[in-house]
Amino acid sequence: MFQDEYDVIVVGAGHAGSEAAAAAANMGSKTLLITMNLQNIAQMSCNPAMGGIAKGQIVREIDALGGYSGIVSDTSAIQFKMLNKSKGPAMWSPRVQSDRMRFAEDWRMMLEQTKNLDFYQEMVSGLLIENHKVVGVTTSLGVKVKGKSVVLTNGTFLNGLIHIGDKNFGGGRAGERAATGITEQLVQLGFESGRMKTGTPPRVDGRSLDFSKMTEQPGDLNPEKFSYSDITKPLTHQRSCHMSYTSEKVHDLLREGFDRSPMFNGRIKSLGPRYCPSIEDKINRFADKDRHQLFVEPEGWNTCEYYINGFSTSLPEDVQFKALSSVAGFENVKFFRPGYAIEYDYFPPTQLKHTLETKLVEGLYFAGQINGTTGYEEAASQGLMAGINASLKIHEKESFILQRDEAYIGVLIDDLITKGTEEPYRMFTSRAEYRTLLRQDNADVRLTPKGFEIGLASEKRLRRMEEKNDKAMQFVEFFKETSVEPDEVNPILVSKNSAEVRQKDKMFKLFARPNIDISDMKQIESVSEYIKEHNLVNEEIEQAEIQIKYSGYIERERANADKLTRLEYIKIPQDFDYSKLVSMSLEAREKLKNIKPVTIAQASRVSGVSPSDISVLLVYLGR
Repeated sequence: MFQDEYDVIVVGAGHAGSEAAAAAANMGSKTLLITMNLQNIAQMSCNPAMGGIAKGQIVREIDALGGYSGIVSDTSAIQFKMLNKSKGPAMWSPRVQSDRMRFAEDWRMMLEQTKNLDFYQEMVSGLLIENHKVVGVTTSLGVKVKGKSVVLTNGTFLNGLIHIGDKNFGGGRAGERAATGITEQLVQLGFESGRMKTGTPPRVDGRSLDFSKMTEQPGDLNPEKFSYSDITKPLTHQRSCHMSYTSEKVHDLLREGFDRSPMFNGRIKSLGPRYCPSIEDKINRFADKDRHQLFVEPEGWNTCEYYINGFSTSLPEDVQFKALSSVAGFENVKFFRPGYAIEYDYFPPTQLKHTLETKLVEGLYFAGQINGTTGYEEAASQGLMAGINASLKIHEKESFILQRDEAYIGVLIDDLITKGTEEPYRMFTSRAEYRTLLRQDNADVRLTPKGFEIGLASEKRLRRMEEKNDKAMQFVEFFKETSVEPDEVNPILVSKNSAEVRQKDKMFKLFARPNIDISDMKQIESVSEYIKEHNLVNEEIEQAEIQIKYSGYIERERANADKLTRLEYIKIPQDFDYSKLVSMSLEAREKLKNIKPVTIAQASRVSGVSPSDISVLLVYLGR
């Protein structure tokens, strides 16, 4: 069946696998995507949404590099929101509510139209390895497929175990079997593995809900979109979400099932996501709270199925139903399916290089939840980077690694590789020390040239980005060079309770005032004429406004990043013997020996390594 040898074999077709396969194929590698069920490509296993705090920035970065997630998020969106708009632009995060069925369908259609990409439906049960190098995979039917590299994106399927109350059964997702064989083989090869847990809420029939008792949550009045390309358009109409609350009565009903909860009776021993706890975990940990928010999210344009965000649970199904029936608007609720928890195998990511290639087996890459992360966006970005690097390696090209000051993707991978994780890792803006540089609005400026250079982003994308950036920067220069008379600007300043000017002044200086925004500046005739004459669109105007109002912060952060970047150029020999550094702490020596950082900067970010340990290392390296 498989006479030829593939360049890249991708195992699993979730968000990580889909991006990995698309990236490798689009970069010219002959690619095979193997999944247990071709009907479930890019399935939204949990909530029907893409983006959110920091996650929206990641989707924009994937799109800027030439990935598919941004485009599919736009084509399948039913609502758009820019979160944190009341805060500074470093915190602005796009999010869409998605049509679950259309999302998966659009992903499959895009993959089927991708050249160099083949598909096969089967369970991969093992790897073919020769001399510590992967040479292919074997399936549960005994089919052997040769490949120069393999990307494992198994999600929650590796020895997956589903829990609902005191019942548990094998499965990688509701209605789908678990994957077996791979963990056992990797452990035999010397890999360290662990177990993690995640959960999902019940899905309910929207026809049984009383939305008049809930708070409506509409989308933005002027919705934007994820993709920087001109393939997609902003939404012209949207579906609303709704919000309700739990109560003390609901909490009491939930507590009645705690003795049958796998979380509390010891059946689940693994850690779940800290920042997305189950409802039973929330009422246990936050006993002082008398209510918690529930977001009632439609699963698509036309379906009546709803996702109850905030009610993730593994309690018995009768307890789930009884408690949810006591929530306002849910008195007559009908379940489509109960919530459940799932335990699965993962491999601590300190066993990987920054390319996501494993240190033990050459040509083998891990991406997604197998690395201990949680979230579609985190998985997709890892898949993209693994697919890129697998393809580059096959064609004997330099690897592609994003630094912490270049992308949230760089922060994510660096955190995983240098610090590891013992609980499902989720991205937040607070994890990025250069978040003013890593905004959602400039991801194309940061990354599209890089995507073009490696052969993933198209020339059309690059030219579009350059045109947008040039027009924005020219607009900034206009403000720097153009002055305005007091009589023209003072009425505007007075209306905003800002100090008047006594003489002619540069508009850049006035625009930089915190209480003055672009709508105020548009009242100045020369500004409105410039916008009209140069046909500026909203994203170009917004880019210029951010550059003007936050120029001091941006310059300071860039200077700090440049200082630390110098440490990235101080390489550490891969065979360096840390045991001889007797002046270094024992913990630091052990951590550095295991992780084998490539540079001083990476070594400085390893948990347990102090500045004094780095000083010792610099001395031994002659620096």
